[in-house]
Amino acid sequence: MLIAGSFFFASCEKVIDIDLNNTAKKYVIEGIVSDKAGESKVLLSTTKNFDENNNFAGVSGASVTITDDLGNITTFVQTATGIYSAPTFVGTVGRTYSLNVTADGNTFTSASTMPQKIIIDTVFASDELLFGSATKLVNYAYQDPIGKGNALRFVQYVNGLQEKSIFLRDDDYIDGKYAESKLWYMPDDDDDKYKIKQGDKVDIDAFCISADVYKYWFSLEQSATGASQSASPANPVTNIKGGALGYFSAQTYQRKSFIVP
Repeated sequence: MLIAGSFFFASCEKVIDIDLNNTAKKYVIEGIVSDKAGESKVLLSTTKNFDENNNFAGVSGASVTITDDLGNITTFVQTATGIYSAPTFVGTVGRTYSLNVTADGNTFTSASTMPQKIIIDTVFASDELLFGSATKLVNYAYQDPIGKGNALRFVQYVNGLQEKSIFLRDDDYIDGKYAESKLWYMPDDDDDKYKIKQGDKVDIDAFCISADVYKYWFSLEQSATGASQSASPANPVTNIKGGALGYFSAQTYQRKSFIVP
């Protein structure tokens, strides 16, 4: 009976052929309103087939506007293929901004409110032991404002090279408290240029983001990469309406830099 049962289950196996190269392409929007001049921009591109290169597939000729909650409309002008910007535009904390993108007869919209700015007090590198390997990690500290919903995204640069890991922090367990944490990541053992070493210049960009944008980055980290035991990769949760992928974020910006002693 055991042999027969084993044969039965083996004979039920089915090969599923997934066509990765002929899926319908979708628009991708990466929209940012910043409180720093020159940082606000909208990137418009399309997805690519599995066998295509990873070069940015920018879309030209789109109409891109951002309207604040006072009715002021700013037109973002294309400065390169698929990149739309307004160099003098500066967002304001507490204001809500509405994005409107029209491309090839398709219209995509979104709205985002710029959260209050959280000041990062301290950044420094510490020696850590990860899976038996000595490494240096960036530490940071800040006072979390009272009231849940505050969230941060960090981007780390070592000697000008960006670490690709997604660094996030919310205030679910630290609401109103002084928070200290590390930017946990596993540097590639075969590529020393991404490892933090004595004498390196480290830059940390910190962005205060809204809850829905935090959800986008969190789902990108967890689902799109198949992390944390998720069954399969999936598109991150977008806050854009109209069928496009991506996100629209009104966010504050600050940079902290130091030389590793």
